[in-house]
Amino acid sequence: MGKETLSMKLHRILGLVLAIQFCAVLSAFGQGSYKAEAIGAAPADIPAPLQGALDAQGVRVLSAQGATLCEVWLRKTLPASSSPNTASDVMFGVLPEGGFVGVLHFPNAATDFRNQTIKAGFYTLRYELIPQDGNHMGVNPSRDAFVLAPVSADQDPDKTLSFDDVVKLSRQASGTPHPGFLVGAPPSGDTFPSVAKDDAGNWNLQIKGHGKSGDLPLAFTVVGHWQG
Repeated sequence: MGKETLSMKLHRILGLVLAIQFCAVLSAFGQGSYKAEAIGAAPADIPAPLQGALDAQGVRVLSAQGATLCEVWLRKTLPASSSPNTASDVMFGVLPEGGFVGVLHFPNAATDFRNQTIKAGFYTLRYELIPQDGNHMGVNPSRDAFVLAPVSADQDPDKTLSFDDVVKLSRQASGTPHPGFLVGAPPSGDTFPSVAKDDAGNWNLQIKGHGKSGDLPLAFTVVGHWQG
């Protein structure tokens, strides 16, 4: 009887271990993976002034199940800052703060880096730097951000906006007092476009833009949130 009881206990322990391992596999599978693919020109949903400024080829981010997470079209020629920022916590300082860099499309509601809900739709991407103050310390290792605004409210790609104007427009995307934005990430490897997972568990879209002085690799987080 004692041997049978011990055997039963061993079977229960083994079953528990297998169940835990199975749950871990399911959890890892649930996190999913993502890939990028090239797509054609932006659709007519985008206002003509913006449409004319965009590259003829865009990028689509897909989940492992083939669902579209977002689509991005960069500007034909990315704007250049007259005084590039070379600070150690700035990666894309050759871009001007407040400059228009492209358009992003969420086919379904999504979330930004603050985990704010962003409705389905088309949004401009403007480059900005996360402020250096107590409210923003530790948000991201770098200060680079790509701020979202509805294309209906931001239709002049040649205008470089002030920080306050970018934030004001972006509140229309987030629906909160905080702007909606995606954080910059360091490009890795030589494959563009692609989606790469970083050490923090975020998935970053890597896309190559065309600057006045040559190609400019960019990357920003499309899946992942600030954990602060």
